[in-house]
Amino acid sequence: MKWVTRDYVHLDRMACVWLIKRFVDQEATFSFVPWGKEDTRAPEDIAFSIPHTELGPHDETGTTFQKILRKYQLVDSALDELASVIQKGVDHVLHGYHPGQEDTHGQVAVGLLAISEGLMLSNMTDEEIVKANTPIYNALYDNFKVHGIVKRSGQSIPKSNGLGPTLATQFLRTVLKNSV
Repeated sequence: MKWVTRDYVHLDRMACVWLIKRFVDQEATFSFVPWGKEDTRAPEDIAFSIPHTELGPHDETGTTFQKILRKYQLVDSALDELASVIQKGVDHVLHGYHPGQEDTHGQVAVGLLAISEGLMLSNMTDEEIVKANTPIYNALYDNFKVHGIVKRSGQSIPKSNGLGPTLATQFLRTVLKNSV
């Protein structure tokens, strides 16, 4: 299918592109229409984060990422954690939210925003921005997934000695590999 959103993909819309491609439609192609010219999109394309569409932009019902999770019934605790990060990032930008010291998702959101903005500056097209961001979202998802597996299984992550590849990294890679 062909999907369409507004250009200059950033945080929520970038997360949506990643989510769609990885979990909803592996054959998805994307087009990016200029802001204010959303009506130029092809009517058969699936719109997301475009006003007055089923999967509209973030609002009181949640981020577009959350709307896609609900519509496609994607039940995955790692995706739920990523949704929390995206929501906190949106809240940071739109409502001045600042995470506290214990708010890991909020801290990740602020860092992800900085990375996202930097990648928007160092890449000229939306396709380049998506390509540059995709490994970051894959890594965040894998991190949330493996830590969730460890927590649910009651295992403990070995302490790091700070020298070379850590026991913790080796342990987490094994857990992730065995979960696939």
